[in-house]
Amino acid sequence: MTTTAQTKPAPPADEDATASARELLPIASPARTWAALRTLVRPDRGPAALALGVLVAATAVGLLVQPLLGRVVDIVADGRPAGELTLPVALLALVAVVQGVATTVGLGRTARLGERVLARLRERFVEHALGLPADRLERAGAGDLTARVTGDVARVAEAVRSALPELARSTLAIVLTLGALALLDLRFLLAALLAVPVQALTARWYVRRAGPLYAEQRVANGAQQQQLLETVGGAVTVRGHRLEREHTARSEARSRDAVALTMRGVRLVLGFYARLHVAEYLGLAAVLFTGYWLVRDDAVSVGTATAAALYFHSLFGPVNQALVLLDDAQSAAAGLARLVGVTTLEDDAPDPADAPPLPRQRTGPAKAAAPSAVVVDAVGHAYGTGRPVLHEVSLTLARGEHVALVGTSGAGKSTLARIVAGVQRPTTGAVRIAAGEAELPVALVTQEVHVFSGTLAEDLRLARPHATDAELRDALAAVDALDWAEALPEGLATVVGEGGHPLDPARAQQLALARLVLADPAVAVLDEATAEAGSSGARVLERAAGAALAGRTALVVAHRLTQAVAADRIVVLEGGRVVESGTHEELRDARGPYAALWRAWSGSRAAPGPEHHP
Repeated sequence: MTTTAQTKPAPPADEDATASARELLPIASPARTWAALRTLVRPDRGPAALALGVLVAATAVGLLVQPLLGRVVDIVADGRPAGELTLPVALLALVAVVQGVATTVGLGRTARLGERVLARLRERFVEHALGLPADRLERAGAGDLTARVTGDVARVAEAVRSALPELARSTLAIVLTLGALALLDLRFLLAALLAVPVQALTARWYVRRAGPLYAEQRVANGAQQQQLLETVGGAVTVRGHRLEREHTARSEARSRDAVALTMRGVRLVLGFYARLHVAEYLGLAAVLFTGYWLVRDDAVSVGTATAAALYFHSLFGPVNQALVLLDDAQSAAAGLARLVGVTTLEDDAPDPADAPPLPRQRTGPAKAAAPSAVVVDAVGHAYGTGRPVLHEVSLTLARGEHVALVGTSGAGKSTLARIVAGVQRPTTGAVRIAAGEAELPVALVTQEVHVFSGTLAEDLRLARPHATDAELRDALAAVDALDWAEALPEGLATVVGEGGHPLDPARAQQLALARLVLADPAVAVLDEATAEAGSSGARVLERAAGAALAGRTALVVAHRLTQAVAADRIVVLEGGRVVESGTHEELRDARGPYAALWRAWSGSRAAPGPEHHP
């Protein structure tokens, strides 16, 4: 399916159904998070192994510094000629050069690997976010998704670019340095390991507290952002009802919660550092005492004891770096779990392809012979427990048929349209958009049209990326928009959208209909796509909509009954149920709900004053 217009994640205009409380998007379990991470890294296993090998070589070469310095100490302590210092000093310079080059290459390869994984994560997140059911996003609120796509992605990106390469480098340095201590004398290694229990307990103490804290912090930040979005987005309403004090208090409360969690994190990190210092000095004292004892017994030379002390002192940086990076790792892991959590909604959803074939609803001999393009089978939907808006709706659209949905506000028209378009899943029942075994592409155009930032031509090419300028003009001409488009300051090269040339609602709607023409779907769903225009612009948009729907199967939520009159068939919804179905003439003469709507609408057109729209 394809869509040619972006709809806002807000309840339909004809539904008075919103969740009573925010239901935040899920957070993935640790097992699922690591499984997703392995999937992201799997395509780059070869480059990852190469980068790791280069880092191992760089670290191993760097470990030659301590024994070379020990050799210098022995030469000086034994009073040997100064010429003997030439070789170890030259080797120290060579080690510095080789280690620097190898480290640069290894970290560069690791960074490139990280960027590829990060790009893969972003693509997967956006792909799943765009496929989420609209009502699920409504329950979560825009703030939760916005916090994930900004703050969480930023934290993961920071970890991939800096923390993870440094963590890998530090871990290698720790392992290889401990091995070098063992080669000098196993007793040096045993002395150094006295610091490990303190470090392990420190890491365990920190990890057990940091994970839940950072997850709670991200949730609080999401709630804070949601409150700010609601307050700023509804500023006119807030001022109109004199609710400034209440909304300010809510924003302050959300901010206090976020700040309190941040300060808890600061205190946690300070305690973490204090415990690490205890481990450092305990281990260093043990290595120095061991060196003194071994030199006294002539078990090792002064240079060897010096190398051992330097080895342990060189561990301060890598060990502290590795443990400190747990802070970034925990924060990134919490962000990654929130990003992967968005993908679980799509992964856990049943595959429509697995659904059994649906029975075709017969609407009469003339329609039964035509192949079905859309089959709606016993669809029900609710925006919360005990708040159903659709009840067992069944409907069949033949190929090329135009069906208008009519009903009073709250009847369920927009909900049914969005379910048929595939942007919202039904609570019960199923929808099949197909011709035989092949799926048909579907496009949705609503009254809430988004004009993307960029040139007018770029906006149109969202529907068909490789469309020629001639095809763009043909699409605009089809919806009566070519004249005003070419009259823009730079024609199709004029920048529109945020910060660009403004388009009024009628022109924005024509732009959406032109995208529909370019996308060329077999099935089109129009949800009150002419509602934003006034009476004068309505006729232009209705003609444009009619041209855009030519040759397609169409489901139209009729804002004006003139759209219903032009349809092949009219379906009347009342209280979330289909109560009538037929042509305009049949339903007008049946003296049912549609006839009442028609009389009310016709009377309002004849009477002076504002136009009434059912």
